[in-house]
Amino acid sequence: MIYEEISSAGTSIWLDDLSRSKISGNQPHALPARIRDAGVVGVTTNPSIFNSAISKGVEYATDIQSLNKSSVESVVQKLTTDDVRGACDLFAHIAQNSLDGRVSIEVDPRKAHQTQQTIDEGVALWKIVNRPNAMIKVPATLDGLPAVTELVSLGISVNVTLIFSVERYVQVIDAFMTGLEKRVKAGSEIASVSSVASFFISRIDTAIDERLKSLNTDGARALLGKAAIANAAIAYEAFESAMTSPRWKALADKGARMQRPLWASTGVKDPVYDDTRYVINLVAPHTVNTMPQATLDALLDHGKYRGETLQSLYSQSHEVVKSLSTLGIELAEITTYLEIDGVNKFIASWEELLNNVAQVMQS
Repeated sequence: MIYEEISSAGTSIWLDDLSRSKISGNQPHALPARIRDAGVVGVTTNPSIFNSAISKGVEYATDIQSLNKSSVESVVQKLTTDDVRGACDLFAHIAQNSLDGRVSIEVDPRKAHQTQQTIDEGVALWKIVNRPNAMIKVPATLDGLPAVTELVSLGISVNVTLIFSVERYVQVIDAFMTGLEKRVKAGSEIASVSSVASFFISRIDTAIDERLKSLNTDGARALLGKAAIANAAIAYEAFESAMTSPRWKALADKGARMQRPLWASTGVKDPVYDDTRYVINLVAPHTVNTMPQATLDALLDHGKYRGETLQSLYSQSHEVVKSLSTLGIELAEITTYLEIDGVNKFIASWEELLNNVAQVMQS
């Protein structure tokens, strides 16, 4: 099976989706079936996913109405943490024996530029979910990085999200290691702390392909669809460098678990491209690919793994970035915009969710 081939090559399959019906349902798309039949070993969530699940899911209506004397924020917190806790229980048997079996829940994206508020909510969510295989999702903004360090130093597992640039990814690795080092200095164990770094893929190609198409030259057309995978390969190169450093070896010797790169936003936006390209082309040891339901279905239906890993793409990936720069397209400019846009989109989804729940509470 394709998922077994990818898993054997080192990439864990997680599902970028969660709803109450997926936790307890018996249909083919429910989590118990996906764990059994599709190799799914973890789940990620975000404000957009919860907005879709709660706003459209009739199974939430009774709970919402029973909590109508509470604030909208506390109702949404209860609904989301209940779902994450339920999913954690489904994956508990996997988490006992591997780095997988994790379920992520994101802090309020409106706090993405507020370090202390992010720390406070991360601690609160960790206590409310109360499962060792939960992960607190923190945006990788400059204000989010010290929150990552503090949460890790407190023994809280984190999923650092909305990473678009290799430069920011290196900072994320440093924030994670610094948190572990603080924990070691305080005399605490570090073996129980898990982390992934969510590096976004498809949005890179969407943004850069638009620029390339506007140039409308042979050189520009030759680079269509190459930027996102090249960016990920260079990020993975940075991961390998970090994991072979003396600094990491000192932490690993004390029981540290590596912070794996997690490929996020792996649904293909442009129908011209193969709908499994952001899975098949991103296989590498010690990685996670979290994919939306449609991408997982496509992978199971017609995905073909060629046996290659990201390490084979290092040289050509650097050439792609150089070629883009020659055309006046700078990745740093694109990734800065995408981080801002990513935070804003999550904020919009979160506020829409709050509004939708408020309407149900008032009905």
